[in-house]
This record gives sequence, C-alpha cells and structure tokens, in this order.
Amino acid sequence: MQKNFKPHPNSFKNTFCVFNEVLPNEIEGLKKQFESKAGSSYYYTQAGMYRVSNHWGRLANSKWRLLAREPETESKTKIGFALWEEFYPDNADEKLYYIEADFEKNLANYQHKKNPRYDGKAILRTSFETTKRLKQVRNLQQLTSWAKHFEYEDINDLRKEIITELIFTEKSLEEIKRAIYGTQ
Repeated sequence: MQKNFKPHPNSFKNTFCVFNEVLPNEIEGLKKQFESKAGSSYYYTQAGMYRVSNHWGRLANSKWRLLAREPETESKTKIGFALWEEFYPDNADEKLYYIEADFEKNLANYQHKKNPRYDGKAILRTSFETTKRLKQVRNLQQLTSWAKHFEYEDINDLRKEIITELIFTEKSLEEIKRAIYGTQ
C-alpha cells in the first residue's frame, strides 16, 4: 500500500521541469492526490511526481515540459514523471536558461542551468532572451528563405554554423550573418 506523501503546496511555484513520458502501468496502484481545474492529475511519491495531462508547457507560474517517448504514444493525454530534484527555480530576472540544439533531428529547446548535463559552455540568458533567441534558431532550422544571400554547398552546414554561434556567443543574428556573408 502506498504511503501518502504530500509536498508543500508552494513547492512547484515558479519552477522549470522536464518530465519524462512513462507508460500507464507506472501509476497503477497509486492514489491520485490532486486534480487541477484544467483536468490534470497528480500522483506524488517519495521519489517524485507523476502528472497526467493533455497540456504541457507554461502552466500558471511554471514551465513544465514533457519529453515524449520514442516512438511517441498515440494518446493525447500523456503521463510524465520527474524526480523532486529536477524541479529548478524559475524567474524572469536571472540568467537561468541555455539553448540546446539537436542537429540530427533538426530540433532545439531550452534547458535550465541546474540541469546536470549543462557544461557551462552555452550562454545563459533570461527566459525572455532565451525565448527570443530560440525563435531565431527554430526559424533557421525550419525555413530556407534566409539562406538566399549566402553561397553554400550544404544548407545544413550553414545552419549549424549560425545556430552554434547563436547558442555559444552573445553576437546578434545580424552580426553572425554579416560575418559569414563577409567571408564569402
């Protein structure tokens, strides 16, 4: 029988967390301890939290993202799990976030500096600065119209060069493009 574990009600305010998608059998036998007005269900354990929801991202005053299973489950409602120590503080003023790019999958996302994978190399930015720069990275990944002014053999190499500069320097996108365009 599950011992009732209940975190402090303010434990999740102003937090960033990446939940990992799990299968329904993970919550079998657990007691639902909270249901939000939006319909999300929460199960607390000594190790962490399970969240069952059909919406992820910005939630009230927190940023909670779901890392989907591969292959992705068909259900729109997903179950995510996160360890208690994976809930990191969030605020608008501090430089807490960095951008990660997966060039093979052509994806990018932001991560928290307390993430154990952070190696200190990517530039830390505020949430606003990170959102702005992440939009630029994603536009470079998804669009091609920006590349018409460049001479290149492989657009993916050009993308990687520009995106890498966006992640690891304070240079603006225009400065990066000018530097590359000027060398041609």
